[in-house]
Order: sequence, then C-alpha cells, then structure tokens
Amino acid sequence: MSAAAVGAVVVVPAGSAQAAQCWYGSCFSYVTGRQFTNTTGASVTMAQAAPRNVAADGHSLQELSLQTSGGTTVADTIEIGWTVDPGLNGDYQPHLFVFHWVNGQPTCYNGCGFVQVSSTVRAGMAVTPGTTGTFALRYYQGNWWTYYDGVPFGYFPGTEWGGAFTSAQIVSAFGEVAADSAPSCTQMGDGVFGSQSGASSVSGYQLYGSADQPAFTVTAIDPSSYNYGAVTGTSFNLGGPGAC
Repeated sequence: MSAAAVGAVVVVPAGSAQAAQCWYGSCFSYVTGRQFTNTTGASVTMAQAAPRNVAADGHSLQELSLQTSGGTTVADTIEIGWTVDPGLNGDYQPHLFVFHWVNGQPTCYNGCGFVQVSSTVRAGMAVTPGTTGTFALRYYQGNWWTYYDGVPFGYFPGTEWGGAFTSAQIVSAFGEVAADSAPSCTQMGDGVFGSQSGASSVSGYQLYGSADQPAFTVTAIDPSSYNYGAVTGTSFNLGGPGAC
C-alpha cells in the first residue's frame, strides 16, 4: 500500500505540558508525535542512540505504536522501537524490541505470542547507535507484522486479540524515559534537547490503509528535561539530558 500524502502539523506549546507521569512502579517522561486516524499500518525512521545515566531498573527508548481508541486507558496496542534497558538486555546498548497490550493489559518484551520469522533481524538484537533505523507495523492477512529496515521479521497473531484488533485509531512515535522517581538524570535520545542542533529524530512518517494524511501533533510532558523541535507533519526532533 502506498503512503498518504504529507499533511499539516499541530504543535502544542511546551509550556502547556505537565510533569512526568508515575505509574506501574516507575515515573515516565515522554516527547510524543501523535495522530488520531484510522489505519492498518504506519512507519517512521528514527535515530538510534545510546542514552546515558539509565538506571538498572529503568529504560530510555524511542518507539512507534498503534493503538485502538480506548479513551483514557490503554486498549489494544502494538509497539516497535529501540530501547536501552539494562534489566531487559543486560547492557547499556540500544536493542530492537517489540511489545503488545491485550485488552489494556501489558504482556512482555520480544515474546508472549510474538512469532519470529527472520534469521537476520531478531527482536532483542542490538542496533547501532549513531545510525537510523526504519520501523514499521502493518496489519496483514489477520496478523500484526513488524518490520525493521524493510525486513518483515515477525508478527503478533491476530488471535492474541481474538481477531478484534484489525485497525488502529491512534498512531504515536515518541521518546520515553522510565526511572524509579522524577525528575530523572536519564538521557532521552542522544541527550541533546530536541530544540537544539544535533538532537535525536523521528522522520519519514507514513500511514498505510488510511484515508488521512500523516500529521503529527507534538507534545512534551516534561519540557524542562526533554523537549522537541524542527517539527513538520512527518518529522520532529526530540530528546534531552534529564534533570542533571
């Protein structure tokens, strides 16, 4: 399927943001590009980095997610991206990951029903900081497929959701920092503020199976620690050094 044309962009002033959100035993900070639409897939190209000061029980990541409209709760969701997560991966390097939620309940990274099909691209593998990767999710023949740099490396069977999750209404591409408390010293992206030159990036946003044009609304919930810049309808920069 071909991508929709580039649309307009909406930027929410950083000054209107809230503080880090604490739930599931950690405090989370986000810089997010989001669109409400109806789609069967999306893709983005993201800078891959090795953020510093990640706590042993925390993480710093960038990801693309597709989610059903669930109001204020997390509904059915599929995620792909890279993460620096020493508890998960045993090191401080970025790794490819997949994740999903079923009926608002989280599952686990790189498993819990995920079917690996590629011998060259694997969920959990290390990726190279200082480079970019293209991440995509598509609903195809009853399953949610995951792609890295054009390689379909696996899928979540549609039966995970009883066949009910066939399209998404919320597309998000974002940076996320998780720590045991806020404010945090953990870097997002390469540690450069998104409003400054040299920051991490999300670009090349495309939609598949949608009647809408791609058009991010960009927000930062903790702009004193992590913010954004260089926003277009299909791209933005993000990141920051944390509170240190």
